[in-house]
Amino acid sequence: MNAIEAINERRSIRAFSPKPVEKDKLNAVLAASSRTPSWANTQPWEIFVATGDTLKRIKEGYRQKYADKAPAVPEMPRPVEWSEGAKERIQQLRPDIARACGDAVEQFAELNQTMFGTPVAVYICMDRVLSEWSLYDIGAYSQSFMLAALEQGLSTIPAITMTLYPDILRRELKIPDNLKITIGIAVGYADETNGINKFISSRRPLNETVSFFE
Repeated sequence: MNAIEAINERRSIRAFSPKPVEKDKLNAVLAASSRTPSWANTQPWEIFVATGDTLKRIKEGYRQKYADKAPAVPEMPRPVEWSEGAKERIQQLRPDIARACGDAVEQFAELNQTMFGTPVAVYICMDRVLSEWSLYDIGAYSQSFMLAALEQGLSTIPAITMTLYPDILRRELKIPDNLKITIGIAVGYADETNGINKFISSRRPLNETVSFFE
């Protein structure tokens, strides 16, 4: 698989098999991801990986938060507003999933609240003293991680819902106060029996996003 094939094949998986992820595969993905470029070689990412009993406690903690209707408090601020084009694409997401997946779309909210049944949750953090400049590097690391996972036969989905309750994550993963939790990535084997995984999101045509000047 070459780089372009990997970029085109990668997609967000919303339902995972309970099959455990082999430690050697996970280590290979993390090692490859460490080669991500960063501004002035700052390498701002700090990675926390939850599996097994630790992940079970995190999921149970989230379940209780949802049951108590606790307010979400992600450490990365939500956007204040979206552009009109972004709003249209957000509003179209669920209808597009329904068209591709049929009744499986009804699982959408539950899967988001249960971390998609993933056997591995990876959290990417960065020091609070760093600015938005370093978020570019965090995004680049995330893409490297997801493409490297694909090479190992694994599936992924990045999700802000995985970071909604940082108090639970800090308690279970011993994340120090000087680090900000930026994003979570679910990793594992796709549940091929779940129809929601049939969905592949569309992309804007190049003539809408790219301007050439000669």
